[in-house]
Parts: sequence; structure tokens; C-alpha cells
Amino acid sequence: MSDAVKSKSTLTKLNALTGNHQELWTGEYYNEGIGGQGGLFDKLNEECGVFGVFGHPDAASLSYYGLHALQHRGQESAGICTADKDNFNYHRGMGLAKEVFTNEMLAPLVGSNSIAHVRYSTAGESKLANAQPLIFKYREGDLALATNGNIDNAAIIRRNLEKQGSIFQTTSDTEVLAHLIARSKHDDIVEAVKDALGQVVGAYAFLILTKDKLIAALDPNGLRPFVIGKLGDAYLFASETCAFDAVGGTYLRDMNPGELVVLDRDGFHEDRFAEGGKRAVCAMEYIYFARPDSDIDTINVHSARKRMGKKLAMEAFMDADLVTGVPDSSISAAIGFAEQTGIPYELGLIKNRYTGRTFIQPSQELREQGVKMKLSAVRKVVEGKRVIMIDDSIVRGTTSLRIVNLLREAGATEVHVRITSPPFMNPCYYGIDTPNRKELIAAQKTVEEIRVAINADTLHFLSQEGMVEAMGEGAQGEASGYCMACFDNKYPTEIVDEAKIGCGCD
Repeated sequence: MSDAVKSKSTLTKLNALTGNHQELWTGEYYNEGIGGQGGLFDKLNEECGVFGVFGHPDAASLSYYGLHALQHRGQESAGICTADKDNFNYHRGMGLAKEVFTNEMLAPLVGSNSIAHVRYSTAGESKLANAQPLIFKYREGDLALATNGNIDNAAIIRRNLEKQGSIFQTTSDTEVLAHLIARSKHDDIVEAVKDALGQVVGAYAFLILTKDKLIAALDPNGLRPFVIGKLGDAYLFASETCAFDAVGGTYLRDMNPGELVVLDRDGFHEDRFAEGGKRAVCAMEYIYFARPDSDIDTINVHSARKRMGKKLAMEAFMDADLVTGVPDSSISAAIGFAEQTGIPYELGLIKNRYTGRTFIQPSQELREQGVKMKLSAVRKVVEGKRVIMIDDSIVRGTTSLRIVNLLREAGATEVHVRITSPPFMNPCYYGIDTPNRKELIAAQKTVEEIRVAINADTLHFLSQEGMVEAMGEGAQGEASGYCMACFDNKYPTEIVDEAKIGCGCD
């Protein structure tokens, strides 16, 4: 029996003895899946991260460090697949990259080409079979796929393929693309991939590996971030530029909507599988998901967040004693707000970075105030002070209430909440883990009602116009644009199946 099972068994007996019949811990460890729907921390969760290498003898090691840099995009599983002449070598596991890979695990992953993946599960099952890259054999040889995003019409395609005899091994949307590639009338892998991508709808960044090729593809609206880099003569692909910094690579450019890049022994080939539609980069990447040191479409995320804070200060100034940000994504905006107003920025909230797998079940009281496992207020900083609390979004409102109360318990006399995005009113169908519309507080309540619900003295959301101005104009110039469907309900693609919300990585 594992230590986790023994610990859980002991706690079950203890609950029975104490008369506590409420099931507080249903996973293998206390905070399994924490942060997602129904978790203690009412924040959105990113879909996944991908990393690719072509033409470097240490492709697996580079991928390992690349995954470390992208770990914030998914903490549930990690995987690397390398191609060595005619062989595929791969390893996948549940947990963080540092837990999945050791020197012994990396040593067999020989080859100069690789694709790698970190995953956060949303709609699908949390199990090793869904960990990526997914590996398949088909008539032209081995095939590996890694995805960031969501295929909107995957359920429809899957049902049709199953009726025609296809047998699926996972619950992953990514497997749908593998079946479409295998069933294509084209023997040439590039044409087969184009054929398959022409049948799917959604937001996705694909990396596809064969024994002698690496293929990268971005959806026709460019909804997911996807960048190209170099390290010496080797080419790199990643969900964010911070992964290039981690391996000493340099950024070349962003992938273009509808673009297909093929790398083989003859070099780097730019192609298309679809005409690019209206560019619609996910606005939440700038607001919350991406690392501050990443650039999206040449726009630095930290700088964009600082500008959001400045715009927020212009739109909703409030006299106070200090400004503090909810770590980590709101720190940049809090600094911008403080700079614009002249109100001092202080570290009023501290994040506990070691709330990993907790096999000891906390008390009911601690679970009810679960945010204390992750955040602490600095009493000597906020006590007796009027505090402006900067955060990036309000989803259900439960975490905002907990943080406001945390500051009040630490002695803050007033707590004024400022949000660096418009009210989050609509679910995402493009690979971000969001509740349904009924669970989104901004879809059910007015701003004043939300203020009351989160126990704030005042509440203000950044306007959509202010947000867009703060994010700025990227390399695409007038052709650039953002997906803001979660704020304005204007989805850039047809939503094929609204019942399915989640991530294609599942």
C-alpha cells in the first residue's frame, strides 16, 4: 500500500472516530487537481505548453529545460519524445517535469529532434494515457503529436470516426487529429497533416514529429501563442519565448495564423494549411497566463501588465495608503498602478510556493479558508492601512472574498479592489479551463453586487478599451487582434459544441 493510501486510510478512520463524515479528500493526495473547477483557488487554469527542437544533439535535455520554463502552463503531466534515425524514444509521467524526468529517464531519449509537453487537465480524465506527446504507428511509420489548445468539433469527428471503425485509445482531442492524418488519402505526411487540419475547428498549436520531420501548425486565428526560435543551427518551437531564454536560444518570430512550418533534412519550409482569418490572440495570455518575461507578438507581458495597472489608475483612482498585488500575475499591474498614482507599492500579500502534493489532510477550518495555504497577508504592512488590492480577474468570486477578508483580518481598515480586465462573463472554448456561464459571478451579478459579495469597499474593472490600449500593437500591426470572447461574447470561430468546455490536451 502506498504512503498516500495509508495516510488517507488513517484519516478516514480518524474522521469516523471524530464524527466527521464529510469527505474532504477524494484524490490520492489532498490538493490533487486543486485550482481547477471546484478547487480551493478560484483562478483560471491554462491549457498546456509545448516545446520542440529540430537539429540539436541534446534535444531531450533542451526539451527538459524548456518544459521547466513552461511549467506554469500545466502541472499535471509532462512528456518528451525524441526521434533517432528510425526510432522513437519517449517518456511520459504524471507530475511536474522535475518529478517525471531524472538523468536516468533522460539518458535513453537520444536523437536530435524532439517534441515535449506539459499538461493541465480540464474536461478530460487525469491519467497517464492522456499525457502527451501521444505516440502512434500508422502506414508511413511512427507519429508523435503534442498540442496546446482545443479542437471544438472533436466530439463530432470522434463519433463519426468510431462509426467507421476507428478505435480510440485516449479521451484526448489530439488523438482525433492522429486518426484524421492516418485516414488521409495522401501518403505524404505534410499533405496528410494539411488534409487533417482542414477538418478541425478550434484554437490549437500543434507539434508533429516523424522519424525525419518536425511539423508545426497554428490555428487560422492564431488564438494560442506559438513562437519560433534558434539555438545555433537548431530550430526551436515553444508556447512562450521564456522557454528560449531557459535554453540559451533566440527568438525569431511568432507563428502566423494558418501557418504550417516543416523542418526536414532539406531545411526550414514555410507553408500554409489555411488562409489566416482575423488574428485573435487570447487576451488572457497578456492578463494572466503567460510568464511576465515572455513576449507575445513582440509585446512584453510584464510591460503590458504594467500599462494595464496605469490605465486602471486613470480610470478608477482611489486615495489609499498602499497598493498591493495578488501574486504572481498581478504584481506587474500593481507596480504600474502605484507608479501612476504615487501611492507606495508594498508586498502586502505573500505566496507560499510549496503547496505541492500535500498528503496530510488539513482541518475543515483550514479547508474553508483554503486560500491561507497559498497566500498570507503581511500584517505589519497592511495593519491600520487603506489598501488597494490589484488582481487580474474575478471568476466565481470566492477567492476574491477570501483575499479581501485575509487583508481585513490582518488589520486593513479599507480594501479597494481593482481588476486589470473587464468582467469575465463568458466561458472559453479555446483551451482554458473555465466554469460554465452560470458559475461566473460577472454573468449573474452587477459590479455593485459583486463588490458586496467579495466584501470590498469599492470595486472597479478595467474597461475593454483601456485593456486593448494597454496591451498595445504587436508586430502584426493593424492586422493584430485579440480574442476577448470571455468579456464580450464575440467568439472568433463558430462554437460547434457549447457543452464541451475544456482543453484539447485532454
